[in-house]
Amino acid sequence: MKHIPFFLLSLAGLLVSVVPTAIRAAEARPNVIVVLTDDQGAGDAGCYGAKDLDTPAIDALAARGVRFTQFYAAAPVCSPSRAGLLTGKYPLRAGLTGNASSQPGGKGLPASQVTMAEMFKAAGYTTGHFGKWHLGYRPETMPNAQGFDHSFGHMGGCIDNFSHFFYWQGPNRHDLHLNGREIQRPGRHFADLMLEEAAAFITQNRGKPFFIYFALNMPHYPYQGDPKWLVRYKDLPYPRNLYAAFLSSCDERIGVLLKKVDDLGLREKTIVVFQSDNGHSTEERAHFGGGSAGPYRGQKFSLFEGGIRLPGIISWPGKIPAGAVRGQLAHACDWLPTVAELTGVKILDPGIDGKSLVPVLHSATAASPHQVVHWLVGGNGARAQWAVREGDWKLINNVNEAPTTTLTAEDKKLFLANLATDISESRNLAAQNPAVVQRLLKLHEEWMAAQKSLPTDDDPQDRKGNER
Repeated sequence: MKHIPFFLLSLAGLLVSVVPTAIRAAEARPNVIVVLTDDQGAGDAGCYGAKDLDTPAIDALAARGVRFTQFYAAAPVCSPSRAGLLTGKYPLRAGLTGNASSQPGGKGLPASQVTMAEMFKAAGYTTGHFGKWHLGYRPETMPNAQGFDHSFGHMGGCIDNFSHFFYWQGPNRHDLHLNGREIQRPGRHFADLMLEEAAAFITQNRGKPFFIYFALNMPHYPYQGDPKWLVRYKDLPYPRNLYAAFLSSCDERIGVLLKKVDDLGLREKTIVVFQSDNGHSTEERAHFGGGSAGPYRGQKFSLFEGGIRLPGIISWPGKIPAGAVRGQLAHACDWLPTVAELTGVKILDPGIDGKSLVPVLHSATAASPHQVVHWLVGGNGARAQWAVREGDWKLINNVNEAPTTTLTAEDKKLFLANLATDISESRNLAAQNPAVVQRLLKLHEEWMAAQKSLPTDDDPQDRKGNER
């Protein structure tokens, strides 16, 4: 028998004891589900003040968690908003300030960016994407190359929910994919297919930690609400009736997903994050409206509050407060470091812009982690928009609003609002506060100057105001 030194025996014993402990620690980590809705207005949930909508699933999530009243998306339009959420970086720094292509081979989020899925996968989580992607339509930018073990959904900006075709820019093309491979499921509602795939994924992985990005394409056009909801809202004015039916159809699917988590006894082991990607649409394709910004001015594409100040909720029963409301400023980029801290997972990219909201979750008096926040959308051209907020002051450049009934040429150039005294941004205070304008301009210019490269993305709107 070979002689084995004592220190090697001791090391072997240590490894035997440490490795199972590490495995148990990883298995004890909570699951994470991020639910993202598409073009849901700032005021379009019961817990956010809607009186004419049924949203019991969203409202129940708020009742079991923390609801933010100053929660901001990373951008007022789809792809850059999603880029900010998944990378924890401002879209400018994530390399995507306009929409990704809805055509195969089109550009998207740079493959070098580190996503939330990659962060969780590196920590031993099984990761799944279900729903809309719109962050790249090349193999290296599609979900399976961006950290997702399993992916089901559409790669472009929108689809018809039953044929799964993209109709909005010719030629019409089919867009339904499973792990990067095109599949056919004609006649089935896309959200129901999402639920089937997600339920199977949860069941299969219920004994180990998982991360799910559940990105609904609702209530984004085309408005295709379930028949029962169309009947429920038949007395609402057009197009509110169509939008409401589609949003309640969306809420019902969220409820089905969370019931699956409950039925498997996983709710206390699962963190659920919820937000909308941007404000409601007033595009022609969306019947010129239907959604509501509540008390705010603006809509999708706009850096007024109605385009970016949106529902934001997080729930983890027994671990964070239930039925709590927080008025501190929070940002979509904050979800990544927040769930990283809650799960004990290492952040892979230390250069993120998001800040952990954990202190705010536990205290209504904790300070917001942000003194200044920035937005930029549409590249760096003549139609690019930007905004900066410092405290209660907010400055917007190249103001976008539909319809622009009261904005003067000067208003459109630079619009200054004080959100403490004018939450609806009804008056431009730039002329009366030149020193504030200059201070916020300097903040924006310094932020831009610090960027290693400037964007070349296209304007996310066409000349008719529709999404590209």
